[in-house]
Amino acid sequence: MKAKGKVFKYKDNVDTDVIIPARYLNTSDPKELAQHCMEDIDQEFVKKVKKGDIIVANKNFGCGSSREHAPIAIKVSGISCVIASTFARIFYRNAINIGLPILECEEAAKKMEAGDQLEVDFDTGTIHNITKGESYQAEPFPAFMQEIIKADGLISYIREKVN
Repeated sequence: MKAKGKVFKYKDNVDTDVIIPARYLNTSDPKELAQHCMEDIDQEFVKKVKKGDIIVANKNFGCGSSREHAPIAIKVSGISCVIASTFARIFYRNAINIGLPILECEEAAKKMEAGDQLEVDFDTGTIHNITKGESYQAEPFPAFMQEIIKADGLISYIREKVN
């Protein structure tokens, strides 16, 4: 499984209240959530993001509240994956549960810049920065987690296994 897209770069401690502001949590409609994704930190995000683009951040991405709304808003906005130095544990679990690929790679997070073009191979954990001609190595997901992501989330994965 691969992703290819442009980098949207953020710093440390991007919390779930910034990813999807609490004032929009009166809906669980993924498309409505996506329309407000990142707006408190990047007002242009929803206007500029294209299907396949990639969020890159530094430490502790997804900290704060334990809401699934945050990875859902990111995924439905068109983002194909998130790369960060580290993730908040609950965000990490929620992202996998809804089928949003995430990779931890400190070197990539530090060296990439907004607008860089990336290609990511989830099977190997290789992150290739096309713009800079550099490659970085993240730890690939274990096979069972790759299956959950390919199934578009835990619920779909379980449905496939039961049927």
